[in-house]
Amino acid sequence: MTHEEVRAFCNRVYNSVYERTTRDLVYDALLNSKKAEPTQTQKDEIERIAQKEAIKIATIEGLKHCRDVEAALVWRAVYETHIHRKSGINDAETIASVISADQSWKKSSGHAFEEMIKILGSAALHDSGIEVLLQRDLNTLIKAGELANEPRDISWLKEQINASIFDLYTLVNKDDKKYCYGCVQSKTSVRDRVTRDREPSIAAMQSFFWSTIIVLDGDFLKLPKFISMVNGGTPEHPSNGWHGLYVFSEQYSNDRIYATDLDFKNFKEHAIKAAEYWLTQRQWFNTEWRAD
Repeated sequence: MTHEEVRAFCNRVYNSVYERTTRDLVYDALLNSKKAEPTQTQKDEIERIAQKEAIKIATIEGLKHCRDVEAALVWRAVYETHIHRKSGINDAETIASVISADQSWKKSSGHAFEEMIKILGSAALHDSGIEVLLQRDLNTLIKAGELANEPRDISWLKEQINASIFDLYTLVNKDDKKYCYGCVQSKTSVRDRVTRDREPSIAAMQSFFWSTIIVLDGDFLKLPKFISMVNGGTPEHPSNGWHGLYVFSEQYSNDRIYATDLDFKNFKEHAIKAAEYWLTQRQWFNTEWRAD
């Protein structure tokens, strides 16, 4: 498929979801109100929710429909659609200069991608006793006293939540108890920020948690520097930075770097193995552990 065909498809889905979600939210806002239209505060919140939903669904549907296209190109098409809606500008170079629209994309797209990972991960693991939760979901469980981890774990997890270190977490259910055993970073594009993301991942592994990262655009993995940040084995990065990196592309597989798609096959298999090992031999669940 050409870029224009991909963009046309993503454009249709994005606008349809955005309009439907906006219409439903406006209806809900006015249902018990005597006003003729929502307040400006309500309008801003409605837009925020609707555009996040549109980004999420357009990306998922785009990846399903355009399976022979790199995931990064689908994401680019959704980006262009979003910026066009915010600015009315079609040209990609001009779009980049529209700061307010670009900032809108950055704020909404990151959260949309996190929720997309939760949806795909949960779908893949629905029959395994394992859950993928957003940071706020884990925080709710902790506050409700519904997490069965030891107090030391709970304290450590609270620190990660307070500093917004990880985007998602994996939980395993055993004997009707929930245990958090994994920390997940989700990034649309890592690039130089991988240095910042690597250190907390190593800290998580040293605390005997499964630590992974899921990336949409793996273009940065063409460079040896970034490969070694993941896999280790160099003077600068002697140890691996994650137990595994999962990227939406077939071209970057290398040691701890795994190709993934909407089925999340590798992630599912590794999540199950990690949970089993964490429950039975956690004292050996160190940085070097690997599922394959």
